[in-house]
Amino acid sequence: MIRSSNCTSGLLAAVLAVCGVTASISASAADKVTVQLKWLPQAQFAGYYVAQSKGYYKEAGLDVTIKPGGPDISPVQVIAGNQADVVVNWMPDALAAREAGVPLVNIAQVFNQSGLMLTCKKASGVTTPKDFKGKTLGVWYGGNEYPFLNWMAKLGYKTDSDIKILKQGFNVDPLLQNQAACISTMIYNEYWQVVDAGVKESDLVTFFYEKEGVASLEDGLYVLEAKLKDPAFVARMGKFLKASFKGWNDAVKDPAGAAKIVVAADASGSATEKVQKRQMENVAKLITNAGTAKIGYLEPAAFERTVKVLLAAGSSPVIKKDPGKAAYSHVVWEAAAK
Repeated sequence: MIRSSNCTSGLLAAVLAVCGVTASISASAADKVTVQLKWLPQAQFAGYYVAQSKGYYKEAGLDVTIKPGGPDISPVQVIAGNQADVVVNWMPDALAAREAGVPLVNIAQVFNQSGLMLTCKKASGVTTPKDFKGKTLGVWYGGNEYPFLNWMAKLGYKTDSDIKILKQGFNVDPLLQNQAACISTMIYNEYWQVVDAGVKESDLVTFFYEKEGVASLEDGLYVLEAKLKDPAFVARMGKFLKASFKGWNDAVKDPAGAAKIVVAADASGSATEKVQKRQMENVAKLITNAGTAKIGYLEPAAFERTVKVLLAAGSSPVIKKDPGKAAYSHVVWEAAAK
């Protein structure tokens, strides 16, 4: 006797085909992953582009869409609107969003060092942080200002009187045009834009947030907390992490190859292999655990250090209370490690 619900019967080849197609469609839909980047296509995100280009996501059974960011794109808003499964974001912005009601959870921390720094012209008279007083300093807002505010509070400077803050666009013009003594730069991007514009490195002085003891974690991967209650989502994201880490390891080992892939992914055509290779070489300095079993692992101590920085950001702290361990989870990273 043949049971109509059994798709394994040899006498029901037609039904078997239909069941197979249905299952295939269902699996395909379940394995889609959309990742929202924090900025435009560049080597800052090389690991994801490399994983996609080399077929690592496909090999993992994933259909990954990489959405570029930009000056008018907020990763927090994108994921809050369910337009992405996972976003690349800096921890200060993510924790501020969490406290404001968007329950983001860090599932992996690719960059375990900060690339943020202030770059100053020596001609401005700045050689040490003591020289900031009375100067105009360029600062990125939109979530990137928090480490700066903490640093100024640590130095005892009032941001409404001791220094002048220039809300800096995502360019280096204020320094080139002498509108600011110092500007915000990343070690892998804007610093080199200053040099490429003709300013000699010997004429510059830099202050790394990492070295100043006020660095916060950057470029982590975040998902909505409720999603982590779904075992299928955790498994899918575990595959995503594993493939992404493979892409990052390749990018760190082969900056030139990664640069070619990033340039190919840039629809604007503005990226060049020379610039992206240099950027990848500097990004690699921020992933000190690349090639090890610890890549992407968020160290609890690093999380706690970032929280302390944010709680101490002067008269307007980034967050009013410690978010606790609920703000990060190793469950997806552990799934990727299996």
